[in-house]
Amino acid sequence: MDEAAFLDSYDPDRFERPSLAVDLILTSVVNGAPAVLLHRRRDHPFAGSWALPGGFVGIGESLDDAARRVLVDKAQMDGAYLEQLYTFGAVERDPRMRIVSTAYFALLPAERFMTAAALALAQIDRPEDGTATASIAGEPVPLAFDHAAMLDLAIRRLRGKLDWSPVAFALLPERFTLRALQDVHEAILGRPLNKPAFRRRLIDSGRIAATGERETGASFRPAELYRHVGQG
Repeated sequence: MDEAAFLDSYDPDRFERPSLAVDLILTSVVNGAPAVLLHRRRDHPFAGSWALPGGFVGIGESLDDAARRVLVDKAQMDGAYLEQLYTFGAVERDPRMRIVSTAYFALLPAERFMTAAALALAQIDRPEDGTATASIAGEPVPLAFDHAAMLDLAIRRLRGKLDWSPVAFALLPERFTLRALQDVHEAILGRPLNKPAFRRRLIDSGRIAATGERETGASFRPAELYRHVGQG
């Protein structure tokens, strides 16, 4: 039997097939703190609970395409920095049926992040050596499914990628001050950084370049604006 004949006779129902979903950890830095966008579930399971925006993957859809679609459908946004985080496949993670979910973090500058009217903004609270939790108006909110684990892993992954990947720049406008860049690093890391050492390290890294412009609307001397260069 050749391959064409094998495929023609193959029974796709021979094995059970789990459903596949994507979930988005929509993250930014707002007012000096990391934040995530959540929605309150209207339907069972976990009706009334807060959850990350997500959805099922279509049969003819790639994971990345599904993540981009969910970003538009659930948050009315596009153009976010999307990166696969991890695949969550615990057998009983969803009480409906066997569902495997690939989580993505989706990063946006604060000014775009705040336009997602369909979702609620929650602050991410994570001690430097603790587990990330979400809070709305100062009150901790439990998350549906295994979304708390997704959120915690996203923050830990972001912390590990700050110094060698472009994730910090995805949380900033195209042109930014060194103060704004340090604010993003401190918010994600959950601790203050030495200002001279931080600036020297970033400038020496070759990952940023001066634009020759200065910020507008500053009360004091306007700070110089920089931009991200390169891949990291």
